[in-house]
Amino acid sequence: MNAPKNNPAEVFGKYRRQLGAFIARRIPSREEAEDILQDVFMRFVQTDALNPVTQVAAWLFRAARNRIIDHSRKRREERMPQMRGQDDESGFVSEITALLADEESSPEMEYLRTLVWEEVEKALGELPAAQRDVFELTEMEGFTFRELAEDTGIPVATLLSRKHYAVKHLRNRLAEIYEALLTE
Repeated sequence: MNAPKNNPAEVFGKYRRQLGAFIARRIPSREEAEDILQDVFMRFVQTDALNPVTQVAAWLFRAARNRIIDHSRKRREERMPQMRGQDDESGFVSEITALLADEESSPEMEYLRTLVWEEVEKALGELPAAQRDVFELTEMEGFTFRELAEDTGIPVATLLSRKHYAVKHLRNRLAEIYEALLTE
């Protein structure tokens, strides 16, 4: 027999302050902490409607901890330093993408773009399908990790890890062309 559904207003009233404080100690931005708090309660209501939660406090704090971890990973990915010999994913990807999307149509730029595309395609072909798919969907198709997670059922952390390994491979594989063509 399933436990009765919890009253969302009562749960919110009972746990909002302590859960909010728990999140605020770990997330410096008040707005981002509030977003996480709201997301946790929204997920609680959705989960509880389908399968009533018996240990509400444990569920809420575990969900908050998971969202904080996801948030931290996302922030770490966003704040990676520019490449120039450092361990960066977003700078490398941004510079390659900018080159490929550049609309300049000089013969030199067309040749450069063709050369880079060929090398990127070769390097992508060397990746395991799961890593290649995450890279292509996020970088070339514009999907967010959250959208992919919802569509595939694969956790965001797993998708982030796969993309990290894909970018690491691409960076290593394309380092020579990157240094020769994209740095001054």
